[in-house]
Amino acid sequence: MGFPAPLPSRRREASSNMRAALALLLLLATARAIHRGKAYVREKVCQEYRMLGKENFRTLTIIANSRKYSNGTFEEIGHLVREIVSLAETCCADGADPSCYDAGSSALSVKSCSADSPFPAHPGTAECCTHEGLERKLCLAALKHPPQPLPRYLQPSDQELCQAFRKDPREFADRYLYEYSSSYSQAPLPVLLGSTRTFLSMVSTCCISPAPTVCFLKEKLQRKTLSLLTLTSNRACSRFSAYGKDKITFSYLASLAQKVPAASFEDLFPLAEGAAEVFSQCCDSVAEDCMQTKLSEHTAKACATLAAQDRRFADCCRGKNLMENYFCILALPPAPAPKLPKALEPTNKELCGKEGDLQATRSLFELARRHPSLPDAILAKLYDASEKIRGECCSAKDPSACLDSKRQQMGAELPPVLERASQLCGQYNELYFLDFKKRLRESLTQTYPEASAALLEQLLEQRVSFASTCCTPDAPPLLCASKVSSELGELCKQESCLLG
Repeated sequence: MGFPAPLPSRRREASSNMRAALALLLLLATARAIHRGKAYVREKVCQEYRMLGKENFRTLTIIANSRKYSNGTFEEIGHLVREIVSLAETCCADGADPSCYDAGSSALSVKSCSADSPFPAHPGTAECCTHEGLERKLCLAALKHPPQPLPRYLQPSDQELCQAFRKDPREFADRYLYEYSSSYSQAPLPVLLGSTRTFLSMVSTCCISPAPTVCFLKEKLQRKTLSLLTLTSNRACSRFSAYGKDKITFSYLASLAQKVPAASFEDLFPLAEGAAEVFSQCCDSVAEDCMQTKLSEHTAKACATLAAQDRRFADCCRGKNLMENYFCILALPPAPAPKLPKALEPTNKELCGKEGDLQATRSLFELARRHPSLPDAILAKLYDASEKIRGECCSAKDPSACLDSKRQQMGAELPPVLERASQLCGQYNELYFLDFKKRLRESLTQTYPEASAALLEQLLEQRVSFASTCCTPDAPPLLCASKVSSELGELCKQESCLLG
């Protein structure tokens, strides 16, 4: 399988191979995005194919297309990979006709547009297929699936891994690459490549070891940082993709404010901006170690700023491994609600001034640290509402009258939202699941005494679904935005709700 590294003597060679592959991918990404002529694209593909060799090229193709078409089936990805590898194998051979690659890629685009296409389906395919030639190819190449709301990959037991590996090593590796890469499709390619490579190396080593249990324990410990980096970077980059840089800056700021509510806006906002910059630089980067290096630098700054202000934060910052410190910080639950004086609201003039966005963000920061159990999805909805209100009112004929009206409306809508969300997520994170469900059932029975048993059960399952999906740190942003809209629809009975 591609990028094997079961033996220590071969790890340096494999790592060098990977660096070369990623450097080439950077060139290829540019080449495919900005067309510089058919010969140029063919040469770059063939350069990658010759440097990596067929098997490593195939491995990289499985990972790249499983990420791109994360909702495609294993069989659909398999069809696509076979076509791409066959095209490179045929057209990159010595003496191949210079027109081979262009003719082959044209045939591939025709096959993609056929009614019985075996490749991953996409809603945009039909539109692309109305074009011809290069325009069609570029359109098809730009298609990609949205990320899976929740990773579907579940790692089998060590015994199950070895059983599947021994049965058919190639089939095992292909299916793992597909399942893992499609589940964590938003993780940066270098992180995903390193994680899958070391996993397959672990399996191939430990399944032939005379002491497999000890071997797996040792190998899992060695790849712990990389495994956690894959999960956390997938979460961060999914949120960055959904939110954009400004909104993820606020999201990160709110998270820090809920963990360390005593810290000032002036301390936390630069850290949030720094984290957003890391994601903007590294989520789509093929530079090796971008995410790990930049997050380590960010963690050092966070620890220097906050360790002296918060004991829990200081405990996370004691370790020498900055990435482990970062994971510890991410895992910190919200702190208890602090006793803080009433926050000063920005004036209408400040909201519509040059730093209006900063004033609005500061106001939401104050709300977040006073309500530590509020989930990210609710805070994101408040951020959107704030942006919308400022956009409407600051361009109105009478900005102050508009803002005053919106403040009054928000003052009526917001309290029940804060109360329900804080209570639901607070109990979900504090109680064992069965206790949480029991208390929620009791609460619903008291709130809706006239409701039928069927309706109460429906409401219960709806709230449980929301809490289990959206009250956690790794809540999927797009799915939870939809769930929040549904929940807010129940609370807001007016025709036009600011939070609707």
